[in-house]
Amino acid sequence: MPGMRGLVLLSLCLNLHTGRAFPNKLPDLSSEPPGLPSFMDPLLDYDLLDEELGGGGGRSWNGTGGAVRCGPCEPDLCPETRGCRAGLVLDSCGCCKECGNLEGQACDPGDRSVYYGLCGTGLRCQADPRPAAAAGGGEEDEEEEVCVCEEQEAVCGSDGTTYMNTCQFREAAFSRPELKIRGRGPCKTVPIIKVPPQSQVNGTGSSLVFLCEVFAFPMALVEWRKEGRDVILPGDDPHISVQSRGGPMKFELSSWLQIEGAEPGDSGTYRCIARNNLGSVSASAVLGILGAEELSSYLANSVSEMKQLMDTTDYDEDFY
Repeated sequence: MPGMRGLVLLSLCLNLHTGRAFPNKLPDLSSEPPGLPSFMDPLLDYDLLDEELGGGGGRSWNGTGGAVRCGPCEPDLCPETRGCRAGLVLDSCGCCKECGNLEGQACDPGDRSVYYGLCGTGLRCQADPRPAAAAGGGEEDEEEEVCVCEEQEAVCGSDGTTYMNTCQFREAAFSRPELKIRGRGPCKTVPIIKVPPQSQVNGTGSSLVFLCEVFAFPMALVEWRKEGRDVILPGDDPHISVQSRGGPMKFELSSWLQIEGAEPGDSGTYRCIARNNLGSVSASAVLGILGAEELSSYLANSVSEMKQLMDTTDYDEDFY
């Protein structure tokens, strides 16, 4: 079978090239892991190819869905690793060092790199704890395992920034060696408005909500005011309400101002004010309440302006 022998020789050449780059890994095309796409060529006799390569086990799976056979470990021939912000871990063959996965990245559970890779220093592989991940799918969906920091205590950096855990600090300090931990717990700071209220236009009788998200330590007190009125909302106005709660992240507070059955008199500038014993900060948004005809005209003008903007934009320009 001259044709088959030629294919075998070609495969051996490819294996030699792979062995020089990754000295402890040899490709193995004889089988595929369950649930991964097949890259096998139906024209090749993989049993014969496996015999020519020496057969045997010691197989692992690489990140492209193909199998690799681990050859003798030669650390001196391992490729150099750089820029590993989460430290180094062993590769799938347990010989060479490779970059560990960062916080939030998909990972392989256990102590062996199989497909996604192992978590870096101070991280463990577990089901994604973020609320968005838990609410994203049905019961039949498998929970994705990601790297989670083992120490969840916030730390204050010497740059005045609060890092929500030591892993985030370690990642930042990788590119800034001068960065140090000033103390455990968040940095004491005046409030920071992470999500300010957004201006909006609505019709008469509509219901609307302004949102204001604040980060602060010590925790902040949030209040709402309307320019021109010397009163903290809602006051005694029955169609205005204010609700606040902790979150969505640690040391954050979310506050909502809701107006039901809005009237033209509700138009104006609304201000979210956050304060603690270190200071205060505010952000404002404008509300416009229009009648039916005014709202229709406003929407028509907005569509016309958007169309003009799209007509003058050169989408063929390459920004990359």
